[in-house]
Parts: sequence; structure tokens; C-alpha cells
Amino acid sequence: MVVRYPGGVTAVDGLSFTAERGEVVALLGPNGAGKTTTVETLEGYRSPTSGTVRVLDLDPVRDHARLTPRIGVMLQKGGVYPGIRPVEALRLFAAFYESPEEGLLDRLGLTAVARTPWRRLSGGEQQRLSLALALVGRPEVAFLDEPTAGVDVAGRQVIREVIGELRERGTCVLLATHELDEAERVADRVVIVDHGRLLAEGTPAELMSAAERATIDFGAPPGLDCAALAAALGAAVTEARPGQYSVAASPSPALVAQLTAWLAERDLALGDLRAGRQSLEDVFLRLTSEQP
Repeated sequence: MVVRYPGGVTAVDGLSFTAERGEVVALLGPNGAGKTTTVETLEGYRSPTSGTVRVLDLDPVRDHARLTPRIGVMLQKGGVYPGIRPVEALRLFAAFYESPEEGLLDRLGLTAVARTPWRRLSGGEQQRLSLALALVGRPEVAFLDEPTAGVDVAGRQVIREVIGELRERGTCVLLATHELDEAERVADRVVIVDHGRLLAEGTPAELMSAAERATIDFGAPPGLDCAALAAALGAAVTEARPGQYSVAASPSPALVAQLTAWLAERDLALGDLRAGRQSLEDVFLRLTSEQP
């Protein structure tokens, strides 16, 4: 699909992907990549300039009234009256559905603040309430825009568990985010976009495997004697940034053992160790940095 704004700005440029029932798809991209515009178009709140968009075999704009009861929408921010209390908001939203989900306040850790006005909730509590409101209608498709933004560690874990439960229930979850760790943890498939265009698509494992390289990347105290380590390993060693190193050699078990032994002899702690395979963050940064 293509989406253009007045003035000729192209927010989505020929983007095409699918998401299935019982699948969590993460839509990744830097700020301004077109993620929110894509989600708004799928939800039927924005018409595509060209191309075909279908959600549950319905046109989101033409069939909006039929589609709305079957989807859940979690906005990135706002959308809730600032004086309303969580228990009141859920009761209001539940009234729109024949068989609303129950127990969401407890499930999302909001029971203790059930009667606290929205404006007095923490950012993480507001996010969890927004998620609860998106799920109260038992949606077949859930659109979650930055669901973990501003959420603490415990809240993130709750949200991950809820997303996992949605998957098991057969709900299709489209997760728009720029938080790569979250995508790697919860997504079955990842769609990476920038400037409104598709850069890559696949499972996290597929994307990381496709980007394998002949290096060993590891963390250690800053300022290692890279020349001495390179001489011991027989391969070039660079400090990419303070405390993060790269060995320019294929990651054989023997070479990894030499590296750990060299550090152990000097009583130097070994941090994260990645042999060959890049992280999703590495893949994302490489792909987006290649864009004009």
C-alpha cells in the first residue's frame, strides 16, 4: 500500500506484508518510519492513497463498522479522558461488547489503582490500562502501538505474558515498536521498515542468521591491550566502543577458548559473547543505516 499526506509527503511507500491468526508480528522502524501511519491505515482511520488493505478479509475503511467490534486498538498515547478511573473506563468499554473480557484489572496489575484518576496514574499504569481497554472486547486482531513505552521491568513482564496468552488464544497481534529487545522476546515474525518501505521480513532467528559474519563480539573492561590480544589470537581485535570488542575471525571453539583463557589469566571479566550471529539490534542498525 501507499499512503501520502497533503503536500506530497509519502509516509508509506509500497509496503506489503501479512499477519496470521495466532501470530505476533512486530513492525519495527525508527521514529518517522511509517509505523503509526501503517497501523492507522489497517485500523481504518486513514485511507490508503493506493493499494489494497484487508483485515479479517474486510476493507478497514469501507467495512469499518463491521470490523471495529473484532479488533482491539492500543494507542501510543492518549485516548482516555484524564479524569476517568480505570474501573470506570473498563466498565464503559465493556458495555460496547456482547461478551467482554473480565478480570483485566487484576491481570494487568491495576487493582490497587482501580479508582485512581487516569491523570494520576504513572506512565506504566496508563500503558497497562490502555492495553486492558484494547483487549476488553476479546479482539481477533490486536493493534498495539508501543505497548511497553514507559513501562517498568515488572510491567513489561506482565505485558509479555498477556501477549503470549493472546497468541495461544489465536489472536493476531501486530506490535508497532522501536524497542528491539521487546520484539526479539515476543515476536514470531519481524517486519522492518524505514521511510515507509519494507527493508526485511522474517523470524528473529532468520534475520539474525542471515546476517551472520566471521567475527567474535564480546564485552570486557574498557581499554584492553588489543594488540596483545590480537597477537595471542592471531586475528585483529578492535574496540568498537568502550568495553565492546570485535575479533575479526571465524568463531571456532578453539578461538573462543583462547579468548576466554587470555581474559582469565589477567582476571578480566567477560561480558556478553556473540560468536558469528548478530543481534536483532545489529541487523536493524545495519539495514536502517543503509537508507538514504
